[in-house]
Amino acid sequence: MTDEELGQATIVYEDPNEGTVEKTVDNEHIAYFQDHWILKTDEQDDRDIVRRIPLQNVYYVERSVEEFEEEVATVRNQVESCAGNLRERLFGSEQQDDGETESLTIDVGEDSDDDSR
Repeated sequence: MTDEELGQATIVYEDPNEGTVEKTVDNEHIAYFQDHWILKTDEQDDRDIVRRIPLQNVYYVERSVEEFEEEVATVRNQVESCAGNLRERLFGSEQQDDGETESLTIDVGEDSDDDSR
């Protein structure tokens, strides 16, 4: 059962046993995570069977989307969220009154007043 609003994705990759493989699935059944494409291939006993395909084995992934701008906005929001989480982990959640994070300057120049090295 295909939901037209979700769109579909076609992935073309190299399989050691099957050679070049082309599969088309619903967008909800494919994801990119930790340098692998993850592809739902089947269901068994109420569990999803997935195949992890290393990035270097993938020739391309082509997706149909409702609107390209929405897809780009989603990616941008994910990157901004990830950057915000990283910023909070590195620097804490201390905010200035104007809502901006306090910046920290670290001098990494070669000159040093410490001659004890």
